[in-house]
Amino acid sequence: MIANVSVRRVGANEAAAHVDALADVLIDCVEGGASVSFMLPISREKAVEFWHKVADGVARGERVLLVAEDGDGQIVGTVQIITAQPENQPHRADVAKMLVHRKARRRGIAQRLMVAVEEAARAEGKKVLVLDTVTGGDAERLYERAGWQRVGVVPKYALMPNGEFCGTTFYCKQL
Repeated sequence: MIANVSVRRVGANEAAAHVDALADVLIDCVEGGASVSFMLPISREKAVEFWHKVADGVARGERVLLVAEDGDGQIVGTVQIITAQPENQPHRADVAKMLVHRKARRRGIAQRLMVAVEEAARAEGKKVLVLDTVTGGDAERLYERAGWQRVGVVPKYALMPNGEFCGTTFYCKQL
């Protein structure tokens, strides 16, 4: 683990102010091969537009945005909790867009983000969390070590940024 990284929740105004830094992390992850809903080449405009929508969702109370910052205050990772759910699922939230910049990986940042996810979800009154990740990817080990239950795999669920099919593994965690 890296000691000089902090993880915190950001509000809507701060989220909007950080769209460029968040876009940098997203672009780096997609260019590094992460299957997080975007295809190559990813434009800066598309990444910035995505983060503006996230900030709008935070402002409407539909999302929680967490960021990991290095000792210089630079955003090196992020994750979201989608709290807006159907009326028969008020106790549940989805974890989305776990992103750690390639220069900051293998330092425990993703693990810290996941601890913060659980704390923030509890603060929002959530009891069940759900997420999905690329089957066979490094994130599977992270989630399993953190006590997430593997629910199942859907083959060819999504595309990698280069256009190849990838399976998706679904996980849940009871809080």
